[in-house]
Amino acid sequence: MAKRMREKAEIRKENKKNQRPTAHARYIRISPTKVRVVIDTVRGKSVNEALAILKATPKAASEAVYKVIASAAANAEHNKDMSRDSLYVAEIFADCGPILKRMNPVSQGRGHRINKRTSHITAILDTYKEVK
Repeated sequence: MAKRMREKAEIRKENKKNQRPTAHARYIRISPTKVRVVIDTVRGKSVNEALAILKATPKAASEAVYKVIASAAANAEHNKDMSRDSLYVAEIFADCGPILKRMNPVSQGRGHRINKRTSHITAILDTYKEVK
């Protein structure tokens, strides 16, 4: 039997109640460093403003980040009954995914390794807290 079974169950129940709307894009075939450049421009912005910025950004990663934020907003509207206008990008980050290792033949029978990196993008939205 697990120790503190009831306490752990209560903690899990509280965490489920407090969950913020999230979305994940996994195994995106672009380097995480390139994704982080785009992500830094939208962190902390409202959802509508972030999507407008991403539409105008001429980076390859902006399309994937746009889809993740739009998906998180749709999850908030559909699953959590939140208004899209009151949402902002609370947390967004790009982690490393698996690396596809390839070889490039060079002189004297050698081979140099090419790393084709992948990313896992996660977006967490939250509602604005009203100041009283």
